[in-house]
Amino acid sequence: MARTGQPSTGHVAASARAVALLDALADGGELGTNELARRTGLNASTVSRQLGTLAAAGLVEHVEANGRYRLGIRLVQLANAVLARLDVRAVARPHLEALVQATGETATLSVPGERDAITVDFVPSGHYVQHVTQLGRPSIAHASSAGKAMLAFWRGGLPEGPLEAYTPSTITDPALLAREIVAVRAQGWAEACEEREPGLNAIAAPIFDAAGELEAVVALQGPAGRFDRAAMTAALPLLLEHSRAISAGLGFGGGERPA
Repeated sequence: MARTGQPSTGHVAASARAVALLDALADGGELGTNELARRTGLNASTVSRQLGTLAAAGLVEHVEANGRYRLGIRLVQLANAVLARLDVRAVARPHLEALVQATGETATLSVPGERDAITVDFVPSGHYVQHVTQLGRPSIAHASSAGKAMLAFWRGGLPEGPLEAYTPSTITDPALLAREIVAVRAQGWAEACEEREPGLNAIAAPIFDAAGELEAVVALQGPAGRFDRAAMTAALPLLLEHSRAISAGLGFGGGERPA
């Protein structure tokens, strides 16, 4: 048979049964042999043999105190190996492209920096302004949607000292900025209307890693004359959908995040 480089469409029954048991333990916590048989539809003797094999591999653990089984620590090691090779740019890139195709505006990906969010990837629209969107360009923390999203969900504090005015719309009062960041944290997204560049509007949403920490920020930006309040409102659900999908691709389960 010719090798195609693709997974075989044939399934090994024993492997499928093992996966079913792991799924059942993931859903149910500590479970006994009979309960696992009931949940998976397998007979108890098959479950017992499978559990013995999985326990020998460290994928499940036998709890001596009650005779039940639970997921094994080796699964954590395997999961960490998968998460370690995930590159947020590789995971996010298809979503950036989809956002541009759907909205016609430029999509950017930024990561938290010491002071500002730093652009690490972007997909331009057909009419983006080159000097505004560049790799390595900082999204000023207090004056951009990506920067505000970083401030709201990153562990660092708010900027200290005088806040520079980049346009007449830039927030320069630290107290006003603090209130806005509280609002961003509560609503789950940020906006900036001509605050960093005259005539440029943007919205941004956070991306979380498997531990619930801020990994990056995805944003949409466009000229204020076209990407106005109505256009931003229309694009927001799509931005949030893709930010959640990127987070899920990095292993974030959507549960409680660290305080």
